Amino acid sequence: MSRAHRARGSSTPWRVAAAALALIGAGCLVMWAADGSTPTEGAEVSQTSAPPLASTQQPELPAEQGPRKHAAPPPQPVRLGIPGIEVSSRLLRLGLQPDGEVEVPADPSLAGWYHLGPPPGAHGTAVILGHVDSVDGPAVFARLTQLAAGDRIQVRLDDGSSVTYAVRSITTYANADFPARLVYGGTGRRELNLVTCGGAYDSSRGGYQSNVVVNARWVSGTRS
Repeated sequence: MSRAHRARGSSTPWRVAAAALALIGAGCLVMWAADGSTPTEGAEVSQTSAPPLASTQQPELPAEQGPRKHAAPPPQPVRLGIPGIEVSSRLLRLGLQPDGEVEVPADPSLAGWYHLGPPPGAHGTAVILGHVDSVDGPAVFARLTQLAAGDRIQVRLDDGSSVTYAVRSITTYANADFPARLVYGGTGRRELNLVTCGGAYDSSRGGYQSNVVVNARWVSGTRS
């Protein structure tokens, strides 16, 4: 069973979906926010609209001013490394399923980045998801709870650069109490949350009854 939750106390519409990590014989329940824009709490957003032009002719610009250039998109994550627990995984790109629930990695041996949120290294909270086990044995995040404060997490980006985070906390939340807005919204700082399932396994109740969240703070690397 899964329950959908709606975050309270915010003017921003947050839709929270419960997504089951679908493993044959090894259900893994994870809940998280699923919002198309995934705004980051604390981040400033400014929107302006220019007045319509009187004609289709391009307006003249001062001699010293050229056409405005659009900012290049931030580099995207392609690989995750966690030396302390011997994790080295290519990163899948995760979004939303047709029913609005968050995608999970199809391959238990690989982790995935939720691309509707900030990429690692950018301003805000990036989220990476992974399975804890499968019918074939331990999965990519099987040893996530063995991490300790200060352990490094490295993310390689598609421009050849990398970002390093330091583990700050490891928390296990019961599914019913999963703080989706906190995990996905963050505080505006450059953070990374790793999410997997944990706690007791109860097949009659849909699988694992808790979620493990590793929160890490930005140490070095690309920033935007």
